[in-house]
Amino acid sequence: MSFFSAEATQPGLADLAGLLCASGQVVHFARRAARLSVVVDELWRRDALAQAFAERGIDPEVGVSEEEHPLVRTAFRTDLIGMADAWTRGAVKSVPVGLALDGAALRLWALAAGRWVDNGYMLGLDPRAPETHEPLVQALTRIGLPAGLLGVRGGGPGLRLTGRRRIGRLVELVGRLPSPAAEPYWPV
Repeated sequence: MSFFSAEATQPGLADLAGLLCASGQVVHFARRAARLSVVVDELWRRDALAQAFAERGIDPEVGVSEEEHPLVRTAFRTDLIGMADAWTRGAVKSVPVGLALDGAALRLWALAAGRWVDNGYMLGLDPRAPETHEPLVQALTRIGLPAGLLGVRGGGPGLRLTGRRRIGRLVELVGRLPSPAAEPYWPV
């Protein structure tokens, strides 16, 4: 097991950055509290993320978005202000300079938006925040997972990992299959 794998460390609030790498959103409330939310495509993702929230001492709020997609979010919390400040520039989502990803954050990213695509495994990106895409390519490269940026025509936006060695490294970092329903989507 890798020192940086999801299963080698205790779950923590910083892991939630993985959701912001995907389509997660963070909003401030009067600069005194923040809420993190993510809309996903499948119910298994919502349920797995709700469990991940609970493992981090957060009571998850589950529901559906205005577009009728599964949704999981936190309540407004004071302990999320630091993350909200780091991930926003004004009202715009922005990747923190020098973002250091680890297995736990990658696991949450894969839970929210990971899937197989032609010739590789894709970690989905936020289509509403294209300025985050290139910094996330760099963050993955820094941890030994160079990825190609996929556009909408290629099934993205997302970062595609190819090759046995890179996908093997991702598998090592994200850990075990979260549920049987995740099997078609989980890196193996």
